[in-house]
Amino acid sequence: MARPRRIVLVRHGESEGNADDSVYERKPDHALSLTDRGWRQAEETGSRLATLFGHERVSVYVSPYRRTHQTLHAFRLDSRLVRIREEPRLREQDWGNWQERDAVRLQKASRDAYGHFFYRLPQGESGADVYDRVGAFLESLHRSFESPEHPPNVLLVTHGLTMRLFCMRWFHWTVPEFESLSNPGNGETRTLLLGEDGRYALDRPFERWCTPEWYGVTG
Repeated sequence: MARPRRIVLVRHGESEGNADDSVYERKPDHALSLTDRGWRQAEETGSRLATLFGHERVSVYVSPYRRTHQTLHAFRLDSRLVRIREEPRLREQDWGNWQERDAVRLQKASRDAYGHFFYRLPQGESGADVYDRVGAFLESLHRSFESPEHPPNVLLVTHGLTMRLFCMRWFHWTVPEFESLSNPGNGETRTLLLGEDGRYALDRPFERWCTPEWYGVTG
């Protein structure tokens, strides 16, 4: 088994929806583009990744959304060193189809009160649903490590909530721990580093916005 030395998670650059949530009434979530600021964020992240990876090979998985593909394009990684696969299981949480701004704001308020992990969006997904598909992706990812030729780096170009849920699944965080953490900013990364003990650790934590409310012995 050739486990990678690092697994880098990247949130896409700023999108049209991040800048103006009324755009969801006119464009599907998956079709939203990066803003000019989002392109700059992605280019800056790409420069840091190029330094990090050097001349090492990289296995890349990208969410099928336009903004994640654009983010990956802006990285301008050396095509001779990367293997790219589109991975639908790394997509954004499904909020339904066309989204009316005031209705979405009401849903967000309800989700904040109910809990991001368990609250199911009308015609969409709960955080638990995203957790399940991220878990299925992780099983596929672990199987890929069985190849002795697996690259020493893995890069996931995805979304903020998906990044948190990936780490929750990998590190076996509890639901309260997940609920206490904030999404990374646009263009931000979190890296799982393989230690000498054979375990992975995050290079830096997610910001915590509240103290977890434990339910039982898992806290």
